[in-house]
Amino acid sequence: MNLKEIKEIIKLMNDNDLSEIEVEREGGKIKICKGSTGAPVVMTSPMMAAPVSASGSAPQESGGVTPASSSGLKEIKAPMVGTFYRSPSPDAPPFVDIGQVVEVGQVVCILEAMKLMNEIKSDVRGKIVDIKIQNAEPVEFGTVLLLIEPV
Repeated sequence: MNLKEIKEIIKLMNDNDLSEIEVEREGGKIKICKGSTGAPVVMTSPMMAAPVSASGSAPQESGGVTPASSSGLKEIKAPMVGTFYRSPSPDAPPFVDIGQVVEVGQVVCILEAMKLMNEIKSDVRGKIVDIKIQNAEPVEFGTVLLLIEPV
């Protein structure tokens, strides 16, 4: 889906006073929700994407797994603004711990945004070497959540 199509969806959403819209096409899926400021936030599958303003501009940085300096570690970054949770509920064990090996597609944490729980999954198989954020701590888009050593 290109930027022009996303702008058209946002216009459709604003014209019809919708707070949320989800479109699935050609194996891709996009979900747009109005944030607390009233500006649309675009989320795509399998990973959530950068917030997009009503003008259609998006930050250049992307969320997901990225290289972490020259150490060979991979960073899992926050793909959106939200609250970081290590477990699905307060009394449940955490999704991952330091030293644990995770598989591709395994849920490593949850980011709550606008009362929606968004599972953040690993895009790499590896060992968790650091968890950078404390449980229930707010995070910004692009914040490093975890460091993974690929195996």
